[in-house]
Formats: sequence, structure tokens, C-alpha cells
Amino acid sequence: MLELRRLGKSYASFALAEVSLELRPGEVHALVGENGAGKSTLSKIIAGIVQPDSGTMALGGQPYAPASRKAAEHRGVRMVMQELNLIANLTVAENLFLDQLPRRWGWIQRDVLNRQAREALAQVGLSAIEPDQPVQTLGIGQQQLVEIAAGLSRRCQVLILDEPTAALTDPEIERLFAQIARLKARGVGLIYISHRMEEIRRVADRLTVLRDGRLVATRPAAEVALDEIVRLMVGRDLGENLPAQARPPGPVALRVRGLTRGEVVRDVSFEVRRGEILGFAGLMGSGRTETMRLIFGADRADAGALYLGGSETPVRFASPREAVRAGIALLTENRKEQGLLPPLPIRANLTLAHLEAVSGPAGWIPPEAERRAAERWREAMQIRCASVEQPVGELSGGNQQKVLIGRWLERDCDVLIFDEPTRGIDVGAKFEIYQWLARLAGQGKAIIMVSSDLKELLAVCDRIAVMSAGRLAATFHRAEWSQDKIMAAALSGHLQPAVS
Repeated sequence: MLELRRLGKSYASFALAEVSLELRPGEVHALVGENGAGKSTLSKIIAGIVQPDSGTMALGGQPYAPASRKAAEHRGVRMVMQELNLIANLTVAENLFLDQLPRRWGWIQRDVLNRQAREALAQVGLSAIEPDQPVQTLGIGQQQLVEIAAGLSRRCQVLILDEPTAALTDPEIERLFAQIARLKARGVGLIYISHRMEEIRRVADRLTVLRDGRLVATRPAAEVALDEIVRLMVGRDLGENLPAQARPPGPVALRVRGLTRGEVVRDVSFEVRRGEILGFAGLMGSGRTETMRLIFGADRADAGALYLGGSETPVRFASPREAVRAGIALLTENRKEQGLLPPLPIRANLTLAHLEAVSGPAGWIPPEAERRAAERWREAMQIRCASVEQPVGELSGGNQQKVLIGRWLERDCDVLIFDEPTRGIDVGAKFEIYQWLARLAGQGKAIIMVSSDLKELLAVCDRIAVMSAGRLAATFHRAEWSQDKIMAAALSGHLQPAVS
């Protein structure tokens, strides 16, 4: 169906070097590799978003060289990108069918549009979302599903899914896989990019491994062991690099009491101690992210109080600036819109939360001081870039995430809230992040980790708090938890009481 021959692309350095592969009808072909390996660049070339410097493509046996994304879609090639490309102030329905709004006499037929939108949303389990709801009111996971629904709602020959499950929980992932099976049965060819190895083994027919812009291997997915995939990706054995869980918790660093905001967060109370990693689990829309935003002062709470350390005096932050000054950091789940300044260089993004450390007299920032601080974290976080002067928007998603984590490590806060810290990060980098979390906890930092990946929480955390329908449903210690117990707690707020 799709043939790629010796594709090449260079930016500050080469991103792809003579990559060739084939996609067959009704096949899921996975692309795997570390961040910066060239997966997104390759998929963007296929989708017409980026033009190759060399090589050729053929679609259905005919030459294929799309000059734009629209030209690729005209030929039946569509892409759901890792970074969300929704227009925040338009409705869900308008985002779903922006390029083919139903019209009559020049006017948009809202009833037809909303009916089509409901059908598309039902495919991905978003039946409860109103089509005329502004997309900016949705959480990041729901926005991801809207992107996927837009891709699934249009007929195509080739569909590229770039990290489609990064912000999804298990039930949403199951719905997506059901849709993938339907597309395969229709003969659609799918290119599937993911860092979740268990997903690759489950959904892919073949996989291609990229490393440093070069094709390393193409294999039938069922014939390759997980450790071999990882070894092909990173060029080494990771070994048993998960941090050991043997940290006695210290004194309380943060207490939360009765935190409430409408129906989204309802009477949430918990505490996190120094030297502890407290995980937050829950289904999409459970209130995890909203709770963290209230703590950080990004949203205004209706009720509740925060207590820092052993203090009995409550605090409430009117802005994130106040929270940062009090020693609290938040790595947001939406790095593109809420974390990064894409046009600015890496050095400016790394030092942004701690400008006083690199500022000279009268507040001037000497570039050399900023560069030294940025180089330190570039090396420590192993950020792949041409230099710290490179715009952060040019980096891969995983390397952008490393920049954000490095920013908060530079600030040296006492309470670190990481919301989906490994979203869009490859398996090798994940182990590095896990080791950083363990190291910070060992230094006495209090860490709150929100993640949609339950296996990740089970591997990394000392305790796991479970949110359901805006409430804290349960908290489990390591010796008490199981996946079944955590999922039962996550569903508890959605179960209707039996009628006798």
C-alpha cells in the first residue's frame, strides 16, 4: 500500500538517513525508538507536514509526494499527532469536522454537525461530551480522544497514530484498540507509534526500530521479545534499573484538607511526606489533574486548606507564582500549552523557574550564566539537541519533557508535583526519570506523581491514592495494593447504588 525508499531529512543535524519500509493493507506497522530517533519526522513526511531532503514514496503503486497535509489527506493519508492540534475556542464538533463542515446556502447546519459529532465521539467512549462544548473545557485525555475521533471519522487508506494512548487510561485504550481492529478489517494500513512496549506486542503485526535516524530492524512483532526490542532501540541492555523501594518516609511536607471545586474536586484530603513518592491514579475525568491545579494556585478552590510542613496555619495560593515561592513545583500534563515557550531557546526554558539564580545586577540575565546552568541540566537529563541555543519547539516530545523536568530540578523545590511525567517518553528515558524520582525522594523531596499508566505507579510509588468522580476513593500502601483493588476504587464513584 505504501512504500518508502531511502528517505532522508536534516535539520541542525540529520534526523533521518536512508530509511526504507513498506506498509501493507490491513496491517498495523509499529515504529519504535528512543526520543529523537526519527519516528515523528518520518510520520510527518508521510503525512505531508514535512518535506524530505531525499528519497521517494509510492502510495498504491503510484508516486506519492504530498506538498502539504491537505494534499496527503486528499490521497487518503491521515495522521493523529502526539501534540494536540485542536483549536481551543471552537466547539468539539467544529474541531472534529473543521475541513468538511455541513453547509446549506452558506450556513453551517448545526443539527447535522452535532449529529455527526455524536456518532464520532461515541466511537471513542465520549458519548457524555456535548458536541457544542468548547474544546478548551476538556481535560488533556479527553482532547486526545477528540483528536483520535477526528482521525477515525474520515475514510482513509493510511492512518498514522503518534502516541495515541499517552494520556489515556485502560478503558479508553481498549476502545481505541477495538476501532483499530475495525479499520484493519476494512483494509486500512496503520502506522502506530508508541513507547508502551506491551501495546506494541498486542496491536502490531510488524515493527520497525529506528535509532539515531537510521533503520535498525524490521521484524514480525509476535517474534520479538520485549527485551530485544528495548536493546534494538537503545543499543544496550537496560537491566534491572527500576529504583528499589526502601525509603522510610520523613515528616509531613504537605497536608491537603477538604479541597473542593464544584463537582470536579469534592472534599479531597491527603498528605505527602518527605522522602515519599505518592501516586495518583484514576480514570479520565476523575479529578486528578484538577486537584493538582488547585494545590498549585492555577485554579481557585471553593473550599479547603493547605498546610506546609508541620505548620497548623493554612495557606492558599492565589497564583502559581506564590506556590513556587513556597517551594511547590508543578509539571503540567499539557507541556505544549502550559509548560513550554516553544520559540525560545532551551536555555531560557530550563532557567525560567529560577531566574534569580542567573540574574545579574538590576535584573539583567547574562546569557553566559544562563548557558552554564542549562548545560548542566542538558548533560544531567541527557537532552538530545544541537545546542542549548536551539528553540525548544524543535525538540522531540520526550526531550521537551526532559527540559521541563530539568527546569524544576534547577529550582530545587521541596514538593514536586509531576502530572504525567513520562508522557511521550521512550522506555530508556522512562527509566532515567524513575531514577531521578527515586534520587529526589532519597534527598528528602516530597513527590506527587499523577499517571494514567497504572503499571508505572505500581513500580515507582510508595503509596497510591485513587480518585473517582472528583473524590479520593482510597489510598493504598505498597503491601496492600493490587491492580484489581485500584481499578475497583477508580470505578467506585461511577457505580449507581442498587435499587431494592
